[in-house]
Amino acid sequence: MVINGPNLDRLGKRQPEVYGSETLADVQERLSALAAQLGRRVGFFQSNHEGEIIDKVHECADHGAAIIINPGGLTHTSVVLRDALAEIADGAGFVEVHISNVHAREAFRGHSYLSPIALGVIAGLGTAGYDLALRFVDERVLPQR
Repeated sequence: MVINGPNLDRLGKRQPEVYGSETLADVQERLSALAAQLGRRVGFFQSNHEGEIIDKVHECADHGAAIIINPGGLTHTSVVLRDALAEIADGAGFVEVHISNVHAREAFRGHSYLSPIALGVIAGLGTAGYDLALRFVDERVLPQR
């Protein structure tokens, strides 16, 4: 499951100098094609509401799904999202993705509540970070077909 947090529905419109011109629909289309090449299925979820994201994480935990998550600003603020993802970390695991290099931006963006329990973190590689995360999950996390 690929989960995107607050404001990621604005990709292609909001701060294109930071996040690029690709839309979330473009990213999802590309990831769907990559997943098909890998013989995988991938689902997508985006919300600007923390509780909805937590509900989706719980659903993924119940189904044993790995998660690729770009939590947006919740990265730096949400202990409750971290607590929900801890269940995923104990199962299939999750990869944290950021389009921009959060460490080269405002100081508060350098702290993540999620990184310590993530399988890995990809930051600053643009939307290609999602592709890399999907390949990692395919090869390392869910190698059984």
